[in-house]
Amino acid sequence: MRELLIEVAEKYDREAGCGRGVPGQDLLRSVAAREGLSLPEGCVVGGYGGVGGAASAPWIGIFDPEINLKPQRGLYLAYIFSTDLTSVTLTLQQGVSDLEKAIKERKPFLTHLERQAARLHSALPPRIAADWDHRPSLGGRRGSRPESYEVASVVARRYEISEMPPEEVLTRDLHVAASLLQRAAAARQSLRSATDEEMRGGDPSLIDPLAGFKPRSSRGYVANIAANQQRKNQHHEALIEAFGSYIQTRGYRPTNLGVHPKDLLLHQQETDGEGGPEWLVEVKVVDHGNPTAAVRGAVGQLLEYSYFWYRELQLPAPHLLALFTEDILAYAPYLEDQGIASIWRAGDGWAGSPTAVAWGMVD
Repeated sequence: MRELLIEVAEKYDREAGCGRGVPGQDLLRSVAAREGLSLPEGCVVGGYGGVGGAASAPWIGIFDPEINLKPQRGLYLAYIFSTDLTSVTLTLQQGVSDLEKAIKERKPFLTHLERQAARLHSALPPRIAADWDHRPSLGGRRGSRPESYEVASVVARRYEISEMPPEEVLTRDLHVAASLLQRAAAARQSLRSATDEEMRGGDPSLIDPLAGFKPRSSRGYVANIAANQQRKNQHHEALIEAFGSYIQTRGYRPTNLGVHPKDLLLHQQETDGEGGPEWLVEVKVVDHGNPTAAVRGAVGQLLEYSYFWYRELQLPAPHLLALFTEDILAYAPYLEDQGIASIWRAGDGWAGSPTAVAWGMVD
């Protein structure tokens, strides 16, 4: 990523237009196919230099497909260059194009972006958000697209091109930003649910416990994870759907939107995820009555995610829970010894380990 950012700053020339054969534009168009960028797991990348005319502030977008793939709306990450190309800012952005079409007057448009950015920023972990600027400085004139990017930013970190930090620092910052993106997306979903409830004349505090939960198709699909293909069959998705509907009756709010690569997160409903504990859930299918492979996979992923998505980001450690399609037999006490609770399908209901019982998730 370091080499790419410096190369864009050196080659980009707004006066040269945005056609084919323009070095800076060709470089940006090639970003999607570029390898070795150390992207967060599952994310995709693209370069943007303007359509119909060269952008005054070129940028590189990084998208989590579980959250959003369109820069015109929604949330995404972006490396946005200043108009003088002396710096680049990694920012968590709100899409501005669709909103700009809906709100024609400039001041109300910017006010809406600013208020939404402040709401999302307040929902982020304070210890992390405090280390990031709220708004970048891109050098955009009034009424310009860079000005919109500045106001739409939720968090931002600026790098001077002449003092670009080493690759490992850029990689660490990008992974922190990806975690903030996930949390901002979950907060955005909750805010939208509360607004919808208020517009219906109800109490916005009574948010649907399944607002952040959307079961995927149980017909089976292939998910690309870190250049490898992991087949997730119908039993995996059916288990998530059934458990999500069940666990909200036990006082927990399930979330699987915008949490990729994690399978599922749980929060107690009374905390709504704000300041309360978080449960990290890994879902596994037991094949042919033999739980060995499923348990090994659950342990590896739960410990890996707990380290990289929480400890490395200085976030509170989550409770760990493994969810299975059937009884894992002698492996339940083994998982308890590793600090991992377990729940499994038991006929038409659910059973689990002592810790899961203590949490009130099963009887």
